[in-house]
Amino acid sequence: MKCFERLVKDHITSTLPDTLDPLQFAYRPNRSTDDAISTTLHTALTHLDKRNTYVRMLFIDYSSAFNTIVPSKLVIKLETLGLNPALCNWVLDFLTGRPQVVRVGNISSPLILNTGAPQGCVLSPLLYSLFTHDCVATHASNSIIKFADDTTVVGLITNNDETAYREEVRALGVWCQENNVNKTKEMIVDFRKQQREHPPIHIDGTVVERVASFKFLGIHITDKLNWSTHTDSIVKKAQQRLFNLRRLKKFGLSPKALTNFYRCTIESILAGCITAWYGNCSALNRKALQRVVRSAQRITGGKLPALQDTYTTRCHRKAIKIIKDINHPSHCLFTPLSSRRRGQYRCIKAGTERLKNSFYLKAIRLLNSHH
Repeated sequence: MKCFERLVKDHITSTLPDTLDPLQFAYRPNRSTDDAISTTLHTALTHLDKRNTYVRMLFIDYSSAFNTIVPSKLVIKLETLGLNPALCNWVLDFLTGRPQVVRVGNISSPLILNTGAPQGCVLSPLLYSLFTHDCVATHASNSIIKFADDTTVVGLITNNDETAYREEVRALGVWCQENNVNKTKEMIVDFRKQQREHPPIHIDGTVVERVASFKFLGIHITDKLNWSTHTDSIVKKAQQRLFNLRRLKKFGLSPKALTNFYRCTIESILAGCITAWYGNCSALNRKALQRVVRSAQRITGGKLPALQDTYTTRCHRKAIKIIKDINHPSHCLFTPLSSRRRGQYRCIKAGTERLKNSFYLKAIRLLNSHH
């Protein structure tokens, strides 16, 4: 059944229309958590580059989100997206009339479920993302960025006018009434010298907790938009795995096997979503990261790529993919210059170093320098 679910998932993914919400980054070709994070940061940093502005980010965490899928409503939405009626009927049949039992010593009597998607089902995250595909921002000053059931509302506030943002949160509150959102957090990014008190946000009568940092799609983002918290976290995790690398060397593994272990278990941590955050790392953060690489290099006995080189390579590669994908939400940021300067792209104006060192501006400079 798992194999069949994967086949159905791949088939649905291949038939989804280009009109699907561009800010849903899960289960789309050429989309990843890197893209969701980079888009969120670029939206915020571009707005913060203007005067008298700040950003409010609402990180919505639905409890048991997949259990909220209503099969009859889902099928209507799938048909609206243009999926084959036979496939829609199969999905409806798959999600309804599911017997479930609990085994704790004895087996309980079966309970028939007609809502939600099975836990552990390969299809569940995809079906949930399609169930919520019509959940989009109603105001131009807001963005709703999604990755499966991870939903982030980015409110761009100018001159302290939060009307549009609060209306957006109220609209989402209708959905939240059927979900446990106790884990939902809010973060405010405000770099103005004269900051004012920010009134709290309420969802279903409950005040949303305000935090200074949040783990967003695998990275630690802070209200200062610096990366010390994130780098400290991944350096600590990488150093723990260096212990395993040293043990493997004592067991006599070959340098090639040690290098493969490093690439899979340590470099994957250090370079996770690196295109989104490394550009704005401080020199101190970069030294801490590179110390881990040097330690691994001494253990493996071979040359390992510096994180700066990994970052540059991945930025260039990702930029090329975005340029080739006209449906990518960031494709419009790469504007070609005149035919006389073929292969060159228009630079985005930036008034702050934070924006200048962010992924898209860095990628454009890389493309132009490579040309």
